[in-house]
Amino acid sequence: MAGHSQFKNIMHRKGRQDAVRAKLFSKLAREITVAAKAGLPDPDMNPRLRLAINAAKAQSMPKDNIQRAINKASGGDSENYEEVRYEGYGPGGVAIIVEALTDNRNRTASAVRSYFTKSGGALGETGSVGFMFNRVGEIVYPAKAGSADDVLEAAIEAGAEDVQSDEENHVVTCAFEDLNEVSKSLEAKLGAAESAKAVWRPTTTTALDEDKAASLMKLLDALDEDDDVQNVHGNYEISDEVMAKLG
Repeated sequence: MAGHSQFKNIMHRKGRQDAVRAKLFSKLAREITVAAKAGLPDPDMNPRLRLAINAAKAQSMPKDNIQRAINKASGGDSENYEEVRYEGYGPGGVAIIVEALTDNRNRTASAVRSYFTKSGGALGETGSVGFMFNRVGEIVYPAKAGSADDVLEAAIEAGAEDVQSDEENHVVTCAFEDLNEVSKSLEAKLGAAESAKAVWRPTTTTALDEDKAASLMKLLDALDEDDDVQNVHGNYEISDEVMAKLG
């Protein structure tokens, strides 16, 4: 029975991993379609599409899936997705920005509002927390891409603004409007990045205790599960000690 139980646990875990992967691919495909529809279907001529494709490749999304998402943009049956940003406060007063791609604003707004409310937070007006963040480009490379000095030199030559290196990653920051050019320059020197995207980086952070952190994790999970939600950014800070208690 123990072996059978272990098999079931493994299959359940694999099933959940597959479901998470499928949802991620769906969100990546939606961004590719929107990017291709907003400009040309050629990534060399469309910076947003190029970044979307690179993000998909970084998650090992199959080439066929990527091409289908591009082709869908030129098809007459493709949905008309709208870019919407929501801002609000989560547990402990944490500032949160939610980016969505939706074909039904009312549905998405209602769902996002309910997630905030159930977590003890509140959805605000656009701009209510945005002033607490800077819009920047973020390019991430694995540590094996090169030494900290090599990556720093490449980043400086590419026109980046900052590099943070640790045992796992090199995180390159650049101006939002320079993201495409900087990522192209780095790719020529270091190869394909793990990710290259625009992010909302907080100017200040809010520390959370165990209870508030647990509530925030539930909110972030709910947002991540929503098909319309593409990205979530927050100014929360959770200590290693609190994370260890949360398991």
